[in-house]
Amino acid sequence: MENPQENNSKFKKWFKRVGWAGLAFFTIKGLVWLVIFYFGADTLQSCIK
Repeated sequence: MENPQENNSKFKKWFKRVGWAGLAFFTIKGLVWLVIFYFGADTLQSCIK
């Protein structure tokens, strides 16, 4: 099993590489996909009725 501190240092290393812009990009991208899936499923349900 991995050491929790080792896992934490991997996150810190990744975050230093991508910075705030990368974190914001991936967060927004994830939220956009959630919206797409939600409205896509809603649209499919209304097409079936």
